[in-house]
Parts: sequence; structure tokens; C-alpha cells
Amino acid sequence: MSLIKQLWIAIALVMTVAFGGSLVVSVLSARHYLEQQLQVKNIDNATALALSLTQMDKDPVTMELQVAAQFDAGHYRFIRLTAPNGDTLVEKVYEGKLEGAPSWFARLIPIHAEPGQAMVQDGWKQFATISLASHDQYVYKSLWEGTLELLAWFVFGSAATGLLGTLAIRFITRPLNDVVGQAQAIAERRFTTVEEPRTPELRAVTRAMNDMVGRLKAMFAEEAARLETLRKKVNRDAVTGLSSREYFLSHLREIIAGETFGSVGSLVMVRLVYLNELNAKLGHRRADELLKDLGQVLYNAGNGRGGQRAGRLKGGEFAVVCPTFESPTEAAKDIHDRLMKEWLPKWQNEFTDLFHLAAVRYHRDQSLADLLTRADEALAQAQAKGSNSMFVVEDGKSRMSVPAEQWRTLLTEAVRGGQLSLAFYPVVRGSEGAALHQESVIRLQTDASGTLLSAGDFMPMAANLNLTAPIDLNVVKLAIEHLSTRSGDIAVNLSAETIADFQFRNQLTELLQGYPEICKRLLFEVPEYGVFRQFDAFKELARTLKELGCRVGIEYFGQRFAESDKLSTLGLDYIKVHPSYVRGIAENTGNQEFLQGLCNMAHALGIVVIALGVENRDDLPLLAKLGFDGATGPGVK
Repeated sequence: MSLIKQLWIAIALVMTVAFGGSLVVSVLSARHYLEQQLQVKNIDNATALALSLTQMDKDPVTMELQVAAQFDAGHYRFIRLTAPNGDTLVEKVYEGKLEGAPSWFARLIPIHAEPGQAMVQDGWKQFATISLASHDQYVYKSLWEGTLELLAWFVFGSAATGLLGTLAIRFITRPLNDVVGQAQAIAERRFTTVEEPRTPELRAVTRAMNDMVGRLKAMFAEEAARLETLRKKVNRDAVTGLSSREYFLSHLREIIAGETFGSVGSLVMVRLVYLNELNAKLGHRRADELLKDLGQVLYNAGNGRGGQRAGRLKGGEFAVVCPTFESPTEAAKDIHDRLMKEWLPKWQNEFTDLFHLAAVRYHRDQSLADLLTRADEALAQAQAKGSNSMFVVEDGKSRMSVPAEQWRTLLTEAVRGGQLSLAFYPVVRGSEGAALHQESVIRLQTDASGTLLSAGDFMPMAANLNLTAPIDLNVVKLAIEHLSTRSGDIAVNLSAETIADFQFRNQLTELLQGYPEICKRLLFEVPEYGVFRQFDAFKELARTLKELGCRVGIEYFGQRFAESDKLSTLGLDYIKVHPSYVRGIAENTGNQEFLQGLCNMAHALGIVVIALGVENRDDLPLLAKLGFDGATGPGVK
């Protein structure tokens, strides 16, 4: 029972006892006073009537008329004129009912007032004795009205006291509610602090809770920093700061085989000329500075371009994967211009011939070995062209040719006409292979022949046209329809551009409120780059979805691990680790250590960890040993 209810019950009991005691004292005091006043009135009236009768003729008619006149003019219960021998000469008695108060009230509080008596003289002789009693119904009426007035004041006082007490309790317990909310947030894996109240008892509790949350956050931040250092050590080149060969190739393989980006893109290769001569002439320190400057230019080229990543493949050979450039000519020109403006001027006085650049187009499901062979051949052609030269190979598959102005029509009609569909991939539990849930990915049918595009082929254009919200809402509807007829759980991907759309969130909430049971089987996930780009919006969305009973996670986790300490405020249910860390895990002991630490940290927050991009089912036991709770990828069926 809440404190407010307990307060009202306590007030009701106290006021009832107080009212009962006050009523008894008040009524008994008033009754005693009124009895005294009634008795005095009886005596006075009897004396006055006896004096009047003494002065009158003593014939029976006159006496009766005088008594009747007095009885009718006053408020008497009876008037009786009695002879000395005891005979009743005149008697008038009130025969009406009690008015002004309930009969039960009169029976509960009886009033006893002695009648007034006086002698009627006839000269010097006693003629008769007059006895009268005033009517007590007016006494009861006065007592009843006083009781009702007292009751009204007590009811008003109780209500006023209750309301003031409620406000006071709410004010006093507000810090307690904050502490309760903080405890609930911790249970939901959201570690937040609250302001310390002024109440000493609550301040001690709040301070202890805040200290615990602070220590947990510090512990997670320290562990995140340690793992970030380990991640950089394992997956980054020590000199240039770019991705190491293994990590870059794993990322490139994910882009080619996965569905996050378009089906075609560009790969740019940069090769330094005569690296040994550079080391000999510049010295180790300056040669490292040259490589570091080059790495910075290649890294900056990917700012604002999703998926673009640069890596050092070996010695003086670098590569940049450009998913947002379908044309290798455009990708090559962008990077070549940057090198010519931002890097070459600083070193060309010492070396006029520094690099060669080549670019080729890749397409989905292309062999990585074939792509790298074509890139090497293109580099040989660039070298043949001379110093600081560029060579581009434009052959290969291209993306579906749709004019930009037609994309809006195509996507809008797809949402309205049911041309969107879902494909499902299993997510299994550990090494056992039991189903954890199914991951849904969107497909777009573009023509009557049934050609399907993956999300990477059309969602970037949808983002440019601000159409991701209706597409994502349609995806949720498709998932609900699927769950309505089948068992199991489904994970739905939300676009990074959608989570900050307030109208979309309202529509999504309204839609999900109509399916409370299905919400328990729906999982929502957002790519990591979208989460940290719209962190506050994602935090609000996650809280809303969890209140509806859904589960929330982050997909492709680990690229921005330096900010992972923010996870403590989100209340996440799961994370899906980026395939770049998972592919080839059996041979990469450094990533094994990193992933084991990541799983330990996530489990401390109560977060389920799932591996993405598993290519070999034989890796499942190792992943389970490292701490992964589930896995998905082409090797998982």
C-alpha cells in the first residue's frame, strides 16, 4: 500500500476518533447546559402563570381559558392545574411528534428537565398547584444542528488535512521516488545518478546509490579504455594509425559479402615508390612522419562517408574501400586530389616521385582474391604512367541504373504497393545451435521479373530523400504480420536517420501499443554509427520501446569502442559485434583477447553479446568460450 493511501487511512482514523470524542464532549456539555436553561424556564413560566391565575376569578371556565391561552402561546409539553386534594382541574398536553431532529437522536441523548411548579392563591388560601414543562424538541433541534455543523467542520478539516498531507508526503518522498527510479534504472541496466535530497536519512541512501553508480561507471570506463587500447594495438598499424592488414581485409570482406552497403563500390590502392630509399634518405623518424601524414590524409578522406576505411596492407602499400563511390574514377580522383594538395607539397622537394594510385570497382559476392589481383594489375598500369600518377579500371558490374529523380517515385510506390519484403537469417545460441531469434533484412522488388535489391542498394538514396521513416515503419508492420502467424522472435533494423524522427517515433509507439503480446517477441536494433550520432534520440527511443515490452540492441558494435562507456545509461538488451572482429577469429589471438574482454564487460551490464559475420560453423565453440551468447552469419544455418 502506498504512503499516500496509508496517510489517508491514518487521517480518517485520527479524525474519526477526534470527532467521536469531541462530539461526545460537545453534545453532553450542550445537553447539560440546555437542561439547566429548560428547567429555569419551566420554573419562571410556572411562577408567572401562577401569579396570573391568582389575580383572576376562580371559576373553572376562566381558569381553563387562561391555561389554554398560555399553552397555545408557548411551547409546552404539558400544563397541569391540580387542586390541593389532588384532583386535576385543567390539563393541556402536547400530542404532536418530535420535529427538528431524528427520533433515534432523541432516544440516544435523552433530556431530563424537572417541571416548574408554583401555587395559585385565592386570597390567603391555596387554590391549586400549577405544573408545567417546556417542550424539549427545540433542545433536540439545537443539539442536532450543532452536531451536524461539527460533523461538517470535521469532514472539511479531514479533507483539508488529507490534501495538505498528500502534498507534504509527495514533497517529502520526491527524493525517495528518485531513489526508487534509480534502483529501477539499475535493474534495467541503466546506471544513472540523482540529486542528493536535504532529508538526512534519504541523503545517506542516495549518496550510497550514487557512489555505487559512480564506481560502476568508472569501472566500465576503465575497462572500455583498456579494451580500446587493446583494439588499437591489435587492429591498427602502429605508424600510420590506419587499420592493420587483417582488420582491413576483414572489413573489406564484410562490405563485399554483407548487405549493409550497396552491391557495388570502389577500391583505391596507393603504393609508395621506393620505400627503402625513403627510409635511407629521410631516416627512420622522418620516414615514419611521412607515412603518418599519408595515413592521416587517407583517414580524413572517409569523414562523413559511411563504411569508407583505409588500411595499410604492407610496407608502402595502402588501400581505401569506398562503398559510397560506385565510380572508381570519382573515388580515385577524390583521394588523388587530397594527396596532391594535402600531402605531396610537404615532401616533393625531397622526392618528386612519391606514389602511384589505382582504383577498381568491386561488386557483391566477388572473390576477395580476384579483387586484389585486379587492384595489383591496375597499380602496375599506374606505375607505368609515371610519377604520382593515377590509373582507373571502370569495368565490372554496376548498380541498377535508376535516375535520381525516379528514386522517390520508386520508393514511395514500393511502400504503398507492397513491394517491400523481409528475408530472415537465423541467430543461434552459442555452440549449441539452438535458435535465439531471427534477423530480418529488407528487400525491394524493382520490377515484374522479381529482381530484389538489398537495403544497401536503396536505403542510402532513401536517406537522401528522407524516406527512411515510412520504409522502417513498413518493415515493422511486415515483422508484426510475420509474428502473428509464426512462433519465435524477430529482430528489426531501424535506420540511423529514422531514430531522431519524432513523428516516426509517435507512429511506431501507436502501432506497437496495439500488439502488446507481439512486442515481447520484437527486437529493435540500430547500427552503432547511428546510435552515437543521435545518442540522445536513441536513448529516448530505447526507453520507449522497452516500456512497450520490446528488446533493444546495437548492431555492428565495436567501431567506436572509445564511446562504449555510454552503454551504462542505455539499458541495452544485446549487442551484435562487428564482423571485422569475428572473421578469422581462430587465427587472431589479439582479437580473441579483445572480444573476451568485451563480452565480460557487456555481461557485467547484463547485455547479451552476439557475433556477426561468422563464416565457419567450427568457430562457434571458440566464440562461446570467449563469452558470446549467440552468433549469425553465412556459416550459421
